[in-house]
Amino acid sequence: MRLVELVEASAAQLSDAGVAFGHGTHNAFDEAAWLVLWQLGLPLDDLDGVANMAVSPQQEDSVRELVAERIRSRKPAAYLTREAWLQGVPFYVDERAIVPRSFIAELLADGAIDYWLGEHTVRVLDLCTGNGSLAVLAAMTYPDVTVDAADISPQALEVARINVDRHGLQDRIRLIESDGLRSVKGPYDLILCNPPYVNAKSMAQLPAEYLAEPELALAGGPDGMDFIRALLRDAPDHMNEQAVLVLEIGNERVHFETAFPRLEAVWLETSAGEDQVLLVTREELLSLRA
Repeated sequence: MRLVELVEASAAQLSDAGVAFGHGTHNAFDEAAWLVLWQLGLPLDDLDGVANMAVSPQQEDSVRELVAERIRSRKPAAYLTREAWLQGVPFYVDERAIVPRSFIAELLADGAIDYWLGEHTVRVLDLCTGNGSLAVLAAMTYPDVTVDAADISPQALEVARINVDRHGLQDRIRLIESDGLRSVKGPYDLILCNPPYVNAKSMAQLPAEYLAEPELALAGGPDGMDFIRALLRDAPDHMNEQAVLVLEIGNERVHFETAFPRLEAVWLETSAGEDQVLLVTREELLSLRA
């Protein structure tokens, strides 16, 4: 059997089993390619280069076992491989933290928020850091900044520690256990936040793959805005005069605008459109408070 044939067969199994995607891949073929290449120890970004490689019966059996585990457990593939990628950067992940997939990573990579930054931008907060991926990417993108990476979950911070150490950023990223902004000091020049924002109705309809993640990192209350209300209220006290907040809200724009009808936010373009991530200045947050 050729490797591409094994990928196609695995994709058919995943599709027939009705597994859900969204933790790094969006369809059965891409997920199958990830599992096959990872299990065989091959580069994840070069399927074309190995597509016609012959697969031994032993390799085929090992892949089938992994695919069967994906189907049986309904865990995201990243929890089985213990690895996820954002903007080409590898991160360790396990069930202690949400699988990283923030669109903020795109905005860091393509410089979409650089207009609001400058020489004054030296202190960054990654709030709800999870496995630390956005903190790591921010430190890589802006080599002159220091980053506080905060999360309420000590278990998630254990995973974040692995990634900070893996990328050699111990001197520039500080991990902080904090319930929202309560234990962070500031003031910051840039706050990044991918918080729990899934509304209660959507939580009740999530596929098993999402329920395998920590509920604390997903559930945002009846309208998804519980954490965000406190954040927007308290953030100005932790921000310098020129600071901005970059906030991811997923598919909750309607709920967000209902909760904050007077807030003038800048909606940022991502690969998922203009409804997923917004930017707001400290000045605007103060006017909202007033």
